[in-house]
Amino acid sequence: MRQSQSCDACRARKVRCARENQDDPQTSCKHCIALGIPCTYDYQPKKRGPPNLYLRRLQEAAAAAAAAQQENGGDPSGSPPPGQAVSPSMSSSGMPSQSVTSPYLESTISTMSSLPASTIPPSRYPIAADSHHHSYYSGLPNMPHMSRRVSDTAATTAATQVQRHSAGSFDSVSTMRSPDAFSTYPLYNWSSTYKQQQSLPVPPPGALPPLSYYYRPHRLEDVAPRDTIMLIINLFFDFVYPLTPCVHKPSFLADLHARREERDPLFFALVMSTCASTLVQVPRSYLPMERPAVRKMAQTCHEASRHISVASYDPPQSIHVVIRYFDTVYHFCEGHDATSHASFGEAAHIAVTLHMHEESSYEGLDPIECEVRRRTFWLLFGADKSMSILLGRPICLRDEDCTLHFPKEVDDEFITPNGILPQPPGKTAIVSGLNYISRIFALLGEIQVRIRVDKRSPPTGHFATARLEEVRSLHARIMSALIHAPQPLRLKSSGASSGSSNGTGTGASSTSAHLPPEYGGAGFRQATFAEVKDFFDNPNASRANASNAFLVMQANLYVTQQLVRFVIEQYRDELVAQLRGSNDAQTVQEHEMAVAEGREAVASDLLNILHSIPIQSIATNGPSLVHKVRFVASTLLDAVRKAETAPASAARAHAYLWDFLSILSEIERNYLLDDDRDAGSSGDGVPMLSS
Repeated sequence: MRQSQSCDACRARKVRCARENQDDPQTSCKHCIALGIPCTYDYQPKKRGPPNLYLRRLQEAAAAAAAAQQENGGDPSGSPPPGQAVSPSMSSSGMPSQSVTSPYLESTISTMSSLPASTIPPSRYPIAADSHHHSYYSGLPNMPHMSRRVSDTAATTAATQVQRHSAGSFDSVSTMRSPDAFSTYPLYNWSSTYKQQQSLPVPPPGALPPLSYYYRPHRLEDVAPRDTIMLIINLFFDFVYPLTPCVHKPSFLADLHARREERDPLFFALVMSTCASTLVQVPRSYLPMERPAVRKMAQTCHEASRHISVASYDPPQSIHVVIRYFDTVYHFCEGHDATSHASFGEAAHIAVTLHMHEESSYEGLDPIECEVRRRTFWLLFGADKSMSILLGRPICLRDEDCTLHFPKEVDDEFITPNGILPQPPGKTAIVSGLNYISRIFALLGEIQVRIRVDKRSPPTGHFATARLEEVRSLHARIMSALIHAPQPLRLKSSGASSGSSNGTGTGASSTSAHLPPEYGGAGFRQATFAEVKDFFDNPNASRANASNAFLVMQANLYVTQQLVRFVIEQYRDELVAQLRGSNDAQTVQEHEMAVAEGREAVASDLLNILHSIPIQSIATNGPSLVHKVRFVASTLLDAVRKAETAPASAARAHAYLWDFLSILSEIERNYLLDDDRDAGSSGDGVPMLSS
């Protein structure tokens, strides 16, 4: 006798069991036929166990309420009076519709029915319609999301009352449910007021509080005066946002103005992570605070965010990815290398869980949500390539797995919930810098895949020669990567990067042997060090170049281009080493000369780039740019020292580059918030900011 309408395999996979002939119990279902497995019906329903303590307390409370009502002459049936809402945690039969075993949800769920109507507008950041995460239900609009801990019986009861709503557009979900039930997960009870959430019991000394103790609305004033927080947010948009545009400025500021953080704990966490990452990225002269106070405040903001966000991972939302990316930057700048890598891992895996790397997952989403996701993912993509090349680690986000388009080159004020307006003619969008550097990192990803394949199985003979031709093509592509960049992103110097070599890697830079004398010397160092000191220490110093977003992005773009170009030269050197045992000595010699000339060209072009961009714009990039220059300069200097017959021009270029690196190290030191730490002791840190 059949014990279930579904076969054992379909029951285990939680899919609908369908047979060709429903009346014939001997035929296999379609899924079992497709999988080539037996179609059995051996499942026996388990005997129902006793209710857990939470259910028992609910039942006792309901019985006590009914008894009290009878004593007062009320309706003995215990039904609520007209107009009174039924608690969403109770089914029509009076029994709870789900079994929640976590004690910290009790105070939240038990008060849901008595909460006032919320006026919170639909959030810009949480996922409202993700075609890969079906967590929305119709039927009962305030029904909490089904917990994984729901017992089989309770789950069956709830399933008969609600019908899963497939994720659609942002608007359809918003109109389907009331604002105070915007999130279907019990933890996201945003309609709870701050005063009600403060009624949570304070844990006794020495006890570990539940996660819900922190997951409640907060005021910005709990951390710092609101004016101070707003000053930090303004600094973020002025100096950090151009390199990391992973929030939507108009809606973010509107939510702050409406004090959304006092109703939405996760938005409070986003604000705190934004502040923490900003405090460690802007020069201390921008803030009217001493260095220890800045560091303490950054730590407080980060911890406030972390306490809240760790209690809200299910369901995952795009706001989690943004928060974790900001946490990655914070830990990197603070020198917490392992913690920074862990935060990046969380951000990357949540992004993959949300299918942010797949273009198809964006269909039907709110335009603002789409663009925030695109920008955040490509920031992670670039950081992943930086970490891989500078630390020799495996690639996490591979280019061949990504089908996502680049963000639309439109400024935030033209992106609305109803659509994206055209960018005004002649005005370059801030996000264009992210798009161009993402193209450079995508090319770096191609190179890294080839390098790793060749390390496992080094090419020889004709295969090595063929690979060298691929390298020649890659070199031409990286050299032309910024040729079509908009005018504000183009380097104003005529000798650097964009056309200094012939595009094939066989000729040295035309400026290699003719570096201007002002590139080195004590006078240059003293003048530049003085400018750096004034920039970091003098609140009244001019910040025109630092606040020019396109100059700041130029430094990031062209230095990263030279980094990738240098990786190509290193790769070519390894391939040439594979050919040294071949019979064609002349070909090997030609390639060796090309490698030496290519390295010299990288050194001179990188030096030209650093001298062509104001030092304030370079300094605004922070430690991330310093790491990239140091990686190139240190390896080049090693090559010059080991070379038996290094050209004098190469030695001079490398000496000047190393000279400039001392200035960059001074910039890096000024970002440290700990006076006792050495600027060079950052362990195996990796540049994450703007990657």
